[in-house]
Amino acid sequence: MPFSVLLSVYNKEYPSYLKQSLDSLFAQTLLPDEIILVEDGPLNAELNAVVTEYQSRYPTLKVIPLPHNQGLGKALNEGLKHCSYELVARMDTDDIAKPERFERQMQIFKEHPDIDVCSAWIDEFENTPTIITSTRKLPEYEQEVIRYAQSRNPINHPVVMFKKSAVLAVNGYQHFPLFEDYYLWIRMLMNGYKFYNIQESLLYFRTTSDMFKRRGGWKYIKTEIKFQLTIHKMGFIPTSLCIKNIGIRLTVRLIPNFLRKIIYKNLLRK
Repeated sequence: MPFSVLLSVYNKEYPSYLKQSLDSLFAQTLLPDEIILVEDGPLNAELNAVVTEYQSRYPTLKVIPLPHNQGLGKALNEGLKHCSYELVARMDTDDIAKPERFERQMQIFKEHPDIDVCSAWIDEFENTPTIITSTRKLPEYEQEVIRYAQSRNPINHPVVMFKKSAVLAVNGYQHFPLFEDYYLWIRMLMNGYKFYNIQESLLYFRTTSDMFKRRGGWKYIKTEIKFQLTIHKMGFIPTSLCIKNIGIRLTVRLIPNFLRKIIYKNLLRK
């Protein structure tokens, strides 16, 4: 079964991280048939040099330049248009896929053709992937995934593989900053699509102190409240859970960054 990989890169990313990410894709035990890299707006000279280098080395790498930065959701939707195959694997340009990632996911799709979305656990690291700080584990089966999704994102987006037709059937990624993927999974779950999470880590996920800072403050809170109210209006969560979710998030977003980091690494990871 052929499959595509979909990535999006923008001007503020690190060239060295992009190299590591691309290297991990070309070191897979099962190589992708094509890699679609969306340039979300013009890139700086260093990033351009990396893209040019890898294009010359790997003909399966196809670059889709966008004239200006549109945000992740819109960039991924554009990239999906260029994915030639039904199965599409997502990847972020600062993460590192484990060598057996695609082989393990393709095995699931072959053995269970009714599955539409397949993700896995991720190992989080700060400086080097040899030192894991935490692992984001997710429930395995569909009913567990649905219950989990009522409180937290049920899919690790950087390691997901999905059927393109299923994503497009719910109108793809929609513009909802910080929650594009979570919003997509909820719409898919509500439309009866089948989810599965492999119970092992298949990706090294890069974290920084800045990441935890971005998950605090009033701007994040406003977006998060809007998201909770949106999925409540859709009928995905009841009023009581909506209020509970907002209350918990208000607390986490307003505490000092060092405490938020502790909560994420010790309470929100298993």
